[in-house]
Amino acid sequence: MENISEQISDIRKEWGDRLLILAHHYQRSAVVKHADESGDSLELARKASQYEKAERIVFCGVKFMAESADVLSGADQAVYMPEMGAGCPMADMATAEHMESAIQYLNQVVTNWRPIVYVNSSAEVKACCGKHGGSTCTSSNAERIFKWAIDQGDRILFLPDEHLGVNSAHDLGISDDEIALYDPEKENGGLSEEEVKAAKVIVWKGFCIVHQAFTVAHVSKVRELLPEAKIIVHPESPKEVVRVCDAHGSTAQIIDYVKNSPDGSTIIIGTELNLIQRLADQEKGRVIVKALVPSICANMAKTNEANLLHTLQAWPEHQVVKVATDIAADARASLETMLSL
Repeated sequence: MENISEQISDIRKEWGDRLLILAHHYQRSAVVKHADESGDSLELARKASQYEKAERIVFCGVKFMAESADVLSGADQAVYMPEMGAGCPMADMATAEHMESAIQYLNQVVTNWRPIVYVNSSAEVKACCGKHGGSTCTSSNAERIFKWAIDQGDRILFLPDEHLGVNSAHDLGISDDEIALYDPEKENGGLSEEEVKAAKVIVWKGFCIVHQAFTVAHVSKVRELLPEAKIIVHPESPKEVVRVCDAHGSTAQIIDYVKNSPDGSTIIIGTELNLIQRLADQEKGRVIVKALVPSICANMAKTNEANLLHTLQAWPEHQVVKVATDIAADARASLETMLSL
């Protein structure tokens, strides 16, 4: 009897280029090894739109990623998730209804607001963004998308991650005094008209559980124990943490940082543990890679070899991710704006 890994390999060979398996970097290595493409959100969004021969796309990640793959893929392609319960708490912190209310209020005060939505969001939120002429972004290109909006004379409403929004604005020289926090649980986001007028960027009150875990105290402890180490964190980390580290960057940028570090370096990383462990294995003997503190995405961990195999064998109808046509059109507009930039 073949083991699970061998059975998955056999099915992949049988399907050939009619099957595309995508895996996010935060997946366990046992899953990533079966992927045709692995990457961060931006890479996988691009790949989903490029493999035209693939009849079926299996997305090993969380739901908002599979939705983006469905939006960007062809009408004759079907997108599956091995575990439909793999969601994203941060994506759930913003709804299209709340976003629409925010846009209406802000435009009553000042009219030049451009929504920018992190790809870690629902298809409905992306659609609201597209409907209002905005763009999605990833942690890799957030600064570029922010600059695009600013160069047009726009103010930015960014959601759903407060920290990525603040850090991206700060990277462009926007001060904390010009950034305001919109709380969807409060009337008008808890912002007065004066606060809206003073803001160049308004960020949504949302966060990633994985990256919210990192603190200044963790960084200070590393500085004490390993003064020679370089520390890099993901920009979904709180601004106080980002500003005391040596560098910050997206998943892809963290990987490049490690690969481009001099031999013998010690690199401490603040992001999801599966990626860090994989980098540590890949760079073993050249550089030392360690986690700032272990932090795991429980939703990413819901995908495993067993449910991947089940999907490839049974192709369950309930595991197909399909975005409604009307929502997909506006969501595609916001995604394509990002990809064009």
